[in-house]
Amino acid sequence: MLREFQEFIARGNVMDLAVGVIIGGAFGLIVSSLTDDIIMPIVGAIFGGLDFSNYFLPLASGVNAGTLEAAREQGAVLAYGNFITVIINFLILAWIIFLMVKGVNNIRRRFEKEQEAEPEAAPADVQLLTEIRDLLASRKAV
Repeated sequence: MLREFQEFIARGNVMDLAVGVIIGGAFGLIVSSLTDDIIMPIVGAIFGGLDFSNYFLPLASGVNAGTLEAAREQGAVLAYGNFITVIINFLILAWIIFLMVKGVNNIRRRFEKEQEAEPEAAPADVQLLTEIRDLLASRKAV
């Protein structure tokens, strides 16, 4: 059983997936920081100090706090501002991934065009047969 587990882990796909998950997690933190620390303050400044993180609707009668964290301690709240922030995070992440995939696709297309432009060298036996054919054709022409 241990040997089967080692074979499973040693497969390239498992390692690629592990690397992808780790990089994806780190990338998510970068996007969260970009949204929370850079984009949302700019959006707030443009819209007159708008801060989505503290927008909520109280669902319990005893909720009268001014911040989301304090309101959550008092009772149930509908944190739609936090939801808006998460949607903005998602849109930014999706846009960045789109740009990355687009760049990789452009590089791949360019690479494929370069390979198509370069004539493939025929194997040695095919080249030899082509030379023999050409020699026989030139003898018949004479």
